[in-house]
Amino acid sequence: MKKVRLADVAKVAGVSMKTVSNVVHDYPHVTPEMRRKVQLAIDELGYKPNLTARRLATGRTGMIAFAIPEIDHPYFSELSRYIAEEASLRGYRVLVEQTLNNLSAEQAVLSDREAGLVDGVIFHPVRMQPMDIAMLRRDVPLVLLGESTMPVTADHVMIDNVAAARDGVRHLVRQGRRRIAFLGLVAGDITGSTDQRLLGYQQGLLEANLPLDPQLVFSAPDFSPEDSAAAVRRALASGIPFDGIICRDDRFATGALHALRGAGVRVPEDVAVIGWDDTELGRWATPRLTSISPDKRELAATALEMLGERIDGLQGIGRHRIVSHSLSIRESAPAEASVLM
Repeated sequence: MKKVRLADVAKVAGVSMKTVSNVVHDYPHVTPEMRRKVQLAIDELGYKPNLTARRLATGRTGMIAFAIPEIDHPYFSELSRYIAEEASLRGYRVLVEQTLNNLSAEQAVLSDREAGLVDGVIFHPVRMQPMDIAMLRRDVPLVLLGESTMPVTADHVMIDNVAAARDGVRHLVRQGRRRIAFLGLVAGDITGSTDQRLLGYQQGLLEANLPLDPQLVFSAPDFSPEDSAAAVRRALASGIPFDGIICRDDRFATGALHALRGAGVRVPEDVAVIGWDDTELGRWATPRLTSISPDKRELAATALEMLGERIDGLQGIGRHRIVSHSLSIRESAPAEASVLM
């Protein structure tokens, strides 16, 4: 198929190539009627502006990069949708990159590889340390996501994981749960989020005058539902009593539900279960999963707003934003008490 050129659009619209260029680059002095004529021609021909030419003309590509550890992780896939929607509202398209927790891949996100291709980067690092991020020279505006410690030189958006975990424990305590487990620790975990969620869990127990029992912190070799299910089965087999579980994410929670159901343990009557991230995975679990819910829409909108300000030339020290969270209450840990008396 022949490539549609700027001249083709100008011919169909009956205007000059300069006018078409002005519309494509969204210059404000174009009249509404002229803009409508050109847009109709663009739609009719399927014209797609050349990003390189646009970069030369405006200094911008209209593209941003969104770099995440795993595309198929339920939380990141849902967050990607919100990032794309919020970016579209601001006139940007999104290039999604997967780093797979690989240090070299994360370093490449902040290298000159992105220069000239995107106007800014929203990045959730896992392997990189704060000083690694701070020392890399960046010509592209950057906003960081995630729970790890971030450099003061970069903008950063996250939820308060410690407070969110405390909220989960409070919910279970209000329902009469007294032996609340945390699922769980993962060997070699470097995400930063698990430690904060564990801290919030422990603070919640202390707040309720409940003992910190190390046996109630369950460990798994990996982040899969299979490994979390195995961790719960080990706890059941060892005879450790528990009547509630706070899980580090919804994948762990669905594994816990599977293990409990297989052992004949009723949820929530015998054990209440709370997940984390409030993803579609938990909304369709059986029973439906109560889950700590980061406001993913607010997180995406905040990150895009901050990135847009940097793209527009804002300078200065990095800004830190905490977005809201809530508890989505469903059958696995309902609001009414469900403890077997």
